[in-house]
Amino acid sequence: MSDTVPTSWLVYCRPGFESDALAEMQHHAKQQEIICEPTQGEGWVSLTRQDGEAINDLHRQAAFKRLIFARQSLAALPALTLSRDDRLTAILDQVKASRWSFEEIWHETPDTNDGKALAGLIKALTKPLQSMLKKRGALRGKAGARRLHIFWTDGDRVQLGMSFPDNRSELINGIRRLRFPSRAPSRSTLKLEEAWHEFIPRDEWDERLAAHMQAADLGAAPGGWTWQLVQRGMYVYAIDNGPMDKQLMATGQIDHLREDGFTWEPPQRLDWLVCDIVDKPVRVLAMVERWLTRKWCREAIFNLKLPMKKRWDEVTRCLSTLEEALATAGVRATIRCRHLYHDREEVTVYVRLAH
Repeated sequence: MSDTVPTSWLVYCRPGFESDALAEMQHHAKQQEIICEPTQGEGWVSLTRQDGEAINDLHRQAAFKRLIFARQSLAALPALTLSRDDRLTAILDQVKASRWSFEEIWHETPDTNDGKALAGLIKALTKPLQSMLKKRGALRGKAGARRLHIFWTDGDRVQLGMSFPDNRSELINGIRRLRFPSRAPSRSTLKLEEAWHEFIPRDEWDERLAAHMQAADLGAAPGGWTWQLVQRGMYVYAIDNGPMDKQLMATGQIDHLREDGFTWEPPQRLDWLVCDIVDKPVRVLAMVERWLTRKWCREAIFNLKLPMKKRWDEVTRCLSTLEEALATAGVRATIRCRHLYHDREEVTVYVRLAH
């Protein structure tokens, strides 16, 4: 039994979305009737059990794959204030007291300018700390793929967290950085590419994002999302009254229809529906519900623009409405939702109909 048990559930999020990540975490804690005390900083939030018991069950039950606003999810120890003369001893002592063992060490920071400014300090400490933890047997070859996260919120302030396989992001800071393709018509193209990485296993891309598939892009102009579909070899119905990128149209893989994306109907069942229309969530949701309940597509990715306040409430309301509509229509589907790195004031929803 560990002397120091992880009593906090620590989550990274986009700065400005702390209250939304916290509301989501509190929802899961309430479901398990666990009373927690919240703490938050810029780009992170945590819940600590009031009874002092381990957070492990709550962390495990609130599976990372189901979370919307979290970039990373950790079972964490109490935050440490470090001496500027010796930053390592306190970390080593807490690891020793916890009796943790792990196969990797990740140093991470909030997604802020202050966080980025810590890069030099972290680089200087990485090798010495790694060497010391190896000598003490905490960092070792076989430790169940567990990973130690050292989360630096300041030069003298860290929190140690543990992540577990199949219940974490496999990306540093939970951020997927993608290179903007120079030929793409707009930066929004990265939203769809990130969504594919998030929701579709990479070894299934050749099957589920295959050449000769047919897709619809509602609100397509100038073609950021259409560009991604075309790159996969798909034929695309681009629905928008606005102009499409000329170079993209020259591919011959696009039928640009100057129609209203909210009312257009496909000529036959398509493989994909994608939509990045900026409008009220209720309007976008009603449109997508029509597509899914009538099985006009097999898979769909769409964005929901969020209000400035109570985003968690709005997202859960929208997802519940969609689930109920599909259930009423007798349509079985997988639904996932995530606030992606390339999203701003929106979340991305993915739906796959059962065959």
